[in-house]
Amino acid sequence: MPSSFDLSIDAQAAAAPIPRLPEVNRGVVAISSALLVVGAVWLAQAFSWRHGVLFLVGAGAGVGLYHASFGFTSAWRVFLADRRGAGLRAQMLMLALAVLVFFPLLAHGSVFGQPVKGEIGAVGLSVVAGAFMFGIGMQLGGGCASGTLFTVGGGNARMLVTLAAFIAGSAIGAYHLPWWSATPNVGPISLIATLGWGPALLLNLALFAGIAWLSLTLERRRHGAVATAPAVPGGVRLLRGPWPLVWGAVALVLVNVATLLLAGRPWGVTSGFALWGSKLAEVVGFDVGTWTYWANPARAASLHASVFADITSVMDFGIVLGAMAAAGLAGKFSPSWHIPARSLVAAVIGGLLMGYGARLAYGCNIGAFFSGIASSSLHGWLWFAMALAGSYAGTKVRPFFGLSVERARNTGC
Repeated sequence: MPSSFDLSIDAQAAAAPIPRLPEVNRGVVAISSALLVVGAVWLAQAFSWRHGVLFLVGAGAGVGLYHASFGFTSAWRVFLADRRGAGLRAQMLMLALAVLVFFPLLAHGSVFGQPVKGEIGAVGLSVVAGAFMFGIGMQLGGGCASGTLFTVGGGNARMLVTLAAFIAGSAIGAYHLPWWSATPNVGPISLIATLGWGPALLLNLALFAGIAWLSLTLERRRHGAVATAPAVPGGVRLLRGPWPLVWGAVALVLVNVATLLLAGRPWGVTSGFALWGSKLAEVVGFDVGTWTYWANPARAASLHASVFADITSVMDFGIVLGAMAAAGLAGKFSPSWHIPARSLVAAVIGGLLMGYGARLAYGCNIGAFFSGIASSSLHGWLWFAMALAGSYAGTKVRPFFGLSVERARNTGC
């Protein structure tokens, strides 16, 4: 890979003594592992073997996200506030690896007889508004979509509030989406269809390298040198963590490729939240079935079926349990229920903005940014630009809610 992706390791850190690891939370590991095994077997029998395997793929995502602290929220915040770009460069590496696999597969249209298609969203005002809202929300809520799930699984009690608001915002966004879809847009644009997969691949790789180079330049300009990452020993750390950011990037690419091969489409997260929120709205008396969003036959079938029939939901549940197992193995599962009031308010506002914004923008940091760009969708690049702008605004308002603006390397969502 180009040197722009270099996440160097400090030689002194490599020679430093390895800190003693906390005791494994055996009960947490046992419960989460049992639920994963039982859940995978039940899903395979009740629905299909693919459901069972994708549940475990989601669990793998949860482990990778937790152990690598691979977040989008704080990675962007640290870069915007202090020009430290290790997290942003890891994301560019992740995207580069993904397009190298995705573009030829999507251009072919099938893999071993399994049809595969990308996530191509319309490019227009809805994405601009939704991604900007999402960017603000992720900075106030304390996590992106995948970050909310893995931190909930890791025992972060505040993120339960963010998740609940995220689900509510997703349902409201689903209700309003038809109006937003009618706002000015130029429709879906696939770079593979427009340019051919080879030129589209080269263009994307050049953009990733350019962003990584820019982050290195700005970091050196601010600090005089690029921050080095501490050494992470192998062996037992594979199970107990922490992982270097590069491991997290590779793990998420593997998760997305596995999802494409098994489900026939890339990884997504927030459509599951819209489903959960709409089902809850039905329970309290809303006539959700009349919403235009649920008029689509496939969505209508999901609305009236069990949530366990929905692949996105199944993978979301897997992320939570995988992160729970990872936190237990790391000896760090210790929920705290003491949360300042202003922080709770920020969690609610942030969750609502993320849920609403994700529906408007046809996805979140995973479905629109990661999977959108991996699918060659131009809306993924628009999402990135607007969510980054929203994150800048969100970073500026964090102090009003008593939230810090980190000036250190990425520590996850």
